[in-house]
Amino acid sequence: MRVEEKSILFKFVLLYHTSTFILLSVIAILIYNMQYQSIYNLSISNLETISSKISAKIITSDMKNEDLDFKTLCSSDKGVKFALYDKEKNTIFTDLKNNISVDFEKKNYLKDTHIISIDKSTLGHLDVDAIVMINNNFKSKIHSIIITILVIFIISYLIICAVGYYLIQLFMKPIKNERKRLDNFIKDTTHELNTPITALMICTDKNTPRSEKNMERIYLSSKRISHIYNDLTHIILDLNKKKKITTIALHDIITSELDYFELLASKKKISIEFNIQHTFIKIDKDDFKRILGNVLSNAIKYNKRQGKIRVTLENAILSIEDNGIGINEKDQKNIFNRYYRSTVQEGGFGLGLNIVDTICKEYNIQIEVQSQLQHGTTFSFNFKHLTTEEKD
Repeated sequence: MRVEEKSILFKFVLLYHTSTFILLSVIAILIYNMQYQSIYNLSISNLETISSKISAKIITSDMKNEDLDFKTLCSSDKGVKFALYDKEKNTIFTDLKNNISVDFEKKNYLKDTHIISIDKSTLGHLDVDAIVMINNNFKSKIHSIIITILVIFIISYLIICAVGYYLIQLFMKPIKNERKRLDNFIKDTTHELNTPITALMICTDKNTPRSEKNMERIYLSSKRISHIYNDLTHIILDLNKKKKITTIALHDIITSELDYFELLASKKKISIEFNIQHTFIKIDKDDFKRILGNVLSNAIKYNKRQGKIRVTLENAILSIEDNGIGINEKDQKNIFNRYYRSTVQEGGFGLGLNIVDTICKEYNIQIEVQSQLQHGTTFSFNFKHLTTEEKD
């Protein structure tokens, strides 16, 4: 991974984790506040219910002149303590271990993590003017809530981080693959250009004789560079180029182009047979040449030594058949993808068939591919819908 890619990835990860942490923190705070308020209200309600029962017992005992043991009034409620006060705020009874100062002007309030509720409904019965209820469990409940929220926060954060890592890997994979393809494309381009350029330099050296064989090498090398240039410019520059649709004679163009390909094929002792009918279609001339050139070039490149190629043009259907290495069935669906190469035993960019496919889709030309490993490949192109009358 390049330095700039690492820098961008680091910034993205930092932003992702920071935003995730802030979002989870806000959610945790909101949940804490809701739980805190809920526990507080529930505790107040519980204290008021207990104090009402105590008040009822006090009033009932006073009216019946019965003795009342204050210790039994709240014995069943754990964590809840209470105290009874007279009008002068003197303590009548308390089960608190430590004295807590009480603000009798308030009804319910929180003090030192204790919830205090004051009930004055006894109306002086048994000399009790106020019942003070205290909840000692509030602190432990809040502490438990904090621990639970922290655990959930950490688990959620770890899960989101794991999901984020997976998504980053998922998003980076096509980028890495594309960069790898581009790196390989640059390497392949360098390699592909190196051979014809080297041949040109050798053949044009002042000490090299101008023999027929050397002139042939110069011609082939020049055509190869021109072919590479045309493929690259079609991909990069020709996408928005205005097409020049004219009526062209396929038989004339094919015959003319075969002169070069026969010379190229002779280097591997490959023979080219052809059966070409007179056919006229409306198409951009350069586009047809790219279709023919890329498919014929592959038929030679991936053919066996002393192999055969058959070019047929009948009923506006162009077929180019070779008896070369063939294409694996599982690779046939990918051969038109840009930069894809089913084999690395021969040079190339993986652009040729992608260009062919792009042009055919533009003109709605149907392509049919039949191939078998070690038996050869046949490409067929249907130009029937583009046919026209013979031009003047």
